[in-house]
Parts: sequence; C-alpha cells; structure tokens
Amino acid sequence: MGRLTPLAPAEDESSPHRDTRRTATGWRIRIGTFAVTAAMVSAGIMLGAGPASAALAPIRLTSASCPAEIVQGQTSGCVTELQNLLNAHGAGLVVDGQFGSATLYAVREYQAATAIAVDGRVGPATKSKLYATGGSAPAPDNLNSSSCPANIVQGTKGGCVTELQRLLIRHGHTVDVDGDFGAGTAGAVRSFQSAHGLTADGQVGTNTKRELYDTDEAPSTGLDLRSASCPENVVEGQSGGCVATLQSLLNGKGHSVDVDGSFGPQTLAAVKAFQSASGLSADGQVGPKTKAALYANIGGGGGNGAPAPINLNSASCPNEIVQGQRSGCVTELQSLLNHHGADLAVDGDFGSLTNSAVRDFQAEKGLSVDGHVGPNTKAALYGAVTPPSSPPPGGGYAKILDVAAAEADTVEGSARANSYGASVGLSLSTSNYAWCAAFVSWVAKQTGASSYRNSYVSGWVKQARAGNYHLSVTTNPQPGDIVAFDWNGGSDFTGGNAHIGIVRTVPGGSSFTTVEGNTSNPNGGGDGVYVKSRSTNSGYDVVFIRVR
Repeated sequence: MGRLTPLAPAEDESSPHRDTRRTATGWRIRIGTFAVTAAMVSAGIMLGAGPASAALAPIRLTSASCPAEIVQGQTSGCVTELQNLLNAHGAGLVVDGQFGSATLYAVREYQAATAIAVDGRVGPATKSKLYATGGSAPAPDNLNSSSCPANIVQGTKGGCVTELQRLLIRHGHTVDVDGDFGAGTAGAVRSFQSAHGLTADGQVGTNTKRELYDTDEAPSTGLDLRSASCPENVVEGQSGGCVATLQSLLNGKGHSVDVDGSFGPQTLAAVKAFQSASGLSADGQVGPKTKAALYANIGGGGGNGAPAPINLNSASCPNEIVQGQRSGCVTELQSLLNHHGADLAVDGDFGSLTNSAVRDFQAEKGLSVDGHVGPNTKAALYGAVTPPSSPPPGGGYAKILDVAAAEADTVEGSARANSYGASVGLSLSTSNYAWCAAFVSWVAKQTGASSYRNSYVSGWVKQARAGNYHLSVTTNPQPGDIVAFDWNGGSDFTGGNAHIGIVRTVPGGSSFTTVEGNTSNPNGGGDGVYVKSRSTNSGYDVVFIRVR
C-alpha cells in the first residue's frame, strides 16, 4: 500500500531559488464524485447512450485533429480519448466515442472536483488537467524517493517519468504524460535545463530535480468551500485555495473572473451578481447560503453536493467513522485528509478512495492501519492545526520587524508555523504549501500595519505598486520594510518564481538581511522562519515595499 506523504517542504538556497510545493509521493488526483454515474453503469443504465457500437480510435485531445472545445453531441475519436481519461479518474463510462449525457455528467463532476470552471465543455484547461493528473499513465513517484534512479534518462519508463512529465507541464513545457521517457520528454528536459542555467544534457539528476520542484504556488484549488478548510464567510481581501475554488465556481455559473486566488473587486462584483440572480442578499460575503447555491446542481444531474462538514469530535459523529457512511462527518474527514496531501474529492461519501487515504494516513502517523477513523486517528487529523500559544507584540508598522524577528527558528510543520495560514483563511500544515506570503500576512495582521492579506507574492507587489492598503514601493529600504524577490527576472513576480520576507538590516551597498518564512535553515536542516543574507546584485529582481 502506498504511504501518504505530505507535500514536501519548500527549499531556499543561497543562489536564486523558488519556494516549493511538492507533489506527494505516489499520489494522483483522486476523484470520488462519480458515484451516480458508476451506479448507472452497474445497473446497466447509460444516459444518452445509443445502440452499442465500436468506438472510434482514440485521438489525443491536444492534437490538431480535435476541436478547441469538445462538447455534448459530438462523436469522434477525441470523445473516445476523453472517455478513457475520465474512466482513468473513476468515471465508469461506456467508451463509445459519443458525447452524451453520461459523459457530460462525468466532465462536470471532474471539473468540480478539480476546481475548473464547471461548464461541461472540454477546453484547454480541462484537457490539460486530465493529462496533468496522470490519465492512464503509471502513478507518479516523487523524483527524490528511493523508487527513482539518481539519474533519470531517455528510455526510462514508470511512475518516476510520469512525475517528471507532470512537473515539466507545470513549468510550461508540452509533453505527453504517459510514463515513457521518449524523445519529446528529452527535448523538454533540455529546454528546461537551458532556461534554468543547468547543463542541457537531458539527464534528470540532482540539480534538475531540485529545479523542477522549485515553484511558489498557492494552496491547492481543490478545496471545498463548505469544508473546514475554508472560512465560514469568504470575503473580500482573502486569498488562497478557497478563493480560487470560489472563482472557479463563479465561472461555472456563467461569470468571467480570473482564477488567481485573490478576492478583489472583480470577484466581489461577480459574487454580488450571482447572489442577486440567486435571490440572495447581495452583500458580497460568501457564507453558507451562497456556498450552497454555488454548489447546487453542479454536476448537471441535480445533486446537492456534499453534506455540510461536522467536527469529527462532536456528538453528531460516531465514535468510529468507517467505509460505507455518507455524512457531514465524512465531508470533514475528507477535508482533513486533504490537509495532509490526499487530494480526495470532498463529497461526504466514505468510499474506497477515502478508505485508502485513511489507511495511508494511519501508516504515516504510526497508527493502527484499519481504515476506521476512531479517537486516535481523529486526534492525529486535527493535530496539524493548532493556534499559537500566545500573540506576539503589536504596535503598527514600527513593530513589523520585532514581530517577524520573534518568530525566527520556528520550524515548518510545527503548530506555531501552521497558525500563520489563519491570516489568509487557511488551516493547512505549512509542510503542504508555499507559505512565505502567508507569514508576511500574519505579521501584518499581528501588528495592524496593513489590512492587506495575500498568500501570493504577486498580490503584495501589485498592491504596493498601486499604492493601496498603506503599501508603496520604496528605493530606500529600512528595517521592517517588506522585500519581494522575482528569481526569474522580469519583475512580474508570477509564474511560480517568487519569494517574500521582511527587511532586517541594511548595512549599506547591495547587501541586506531578512527574516523570511518558508526558507531553508542557513545552518542546515529543514525549512522554517530564518534570518537570511540577500543582495540586490545577485541576478534576480528585488522590490522593497514600505508599509506606512
């Protein structure tokens, strides 16, 4: 049985580097919301299916032979390929090459589970996600695990190559995710190596693996708004995976907003418009009623979505939660498992995938591996999210450095570090996402120096350049200012190549020191909050942000 491994912590090097969110070992996206379709299949009922006939040969969705959008009513090899991919994710479709009602339902369920705009149309985003989440390729293995060779080379096949191909796609390269290291993958590896200043030999060794995992990503957009992962009320100014899910759901209801994980004016206007159209109070706050309306009929089959989450330790949940149950307790369980890297669909249905995730979690935590969620497993599930024992000193912008410096040597994954995410509406373990900007948001919240909060570095830079939230760009940095790094240059602070911290000292010249979250321990060891030495003349872009 695979061992559930939390997403690996970020790394920060003395050379230009990106904060990291790593793919969990042996995991692929797990979709648990195809129950209705699967039941239809087992009962011999298929919506929209005509007389049985041989399906046309599959055609890769991204090829020129397939339309930009594959939609209901089409019959082709492109639909055959689509159905095969959906089945690889658990849909249970009859593969007939006909895009009927059952295929539409499965597409919409897959989009909902992966936080893509739920429109039932298989466009570029859905195609990319279907291939990037593994398709029929071997399950991915973390490149740094013992399962993978020290040097992965052309001709290699298996889960290590699946993971390599997924990472290349994340960095903007176009490759097939088939687990086969062929010429196309080799070309993409060389291109990646050239772009990152590595020897372009096409061999994936230590340095290439490290660069492949170096990204600055916000938390997963697969968060369910109704789960314990998200605030009861999602409001303007918040950011992260819950906001990204909100934006995807709004797009699925006919709105057009950027899925950037930042709840700004555009998202606020869309929320209010949706609330008005749904007969709700148009206050712009996404509370229980608005969430329920967003999820209503999301699968195209009239389903009401997952039951509302219930704390596992409440009297409403049984002493042991086991496979076969469907309830708000299971919704909460799935959300908590996702905190630990499981990538389950949050549907409130304790099926085989949830059972497997429970067992993997129990093995990871040294618990009895029985798939039963009893008191010990519940305690371990909640153990990753603990509030700080006491608040640090406040006092406005003058106290920013004091508050940040007091957190030095806080270790990633500890209760204290995990509490930083609350500033941006997150209760994830810091081992599971790039949290440098969440740390800066937490410092700002503790001091009251600025009302701005964002888990994206680009958001901080954007607001400073616009002069909003008492933020501005300065060329005369002082202790307590914020500093943002764009490791790839271009000064746009996007594309997964950014970092952020607090200025500690400016001794003169180009050198300065910082207090940073989600950075490597300069004395060796894991990541956390540490003092680092930086420079404005090191080949990367630096922007200093004044908080006044």
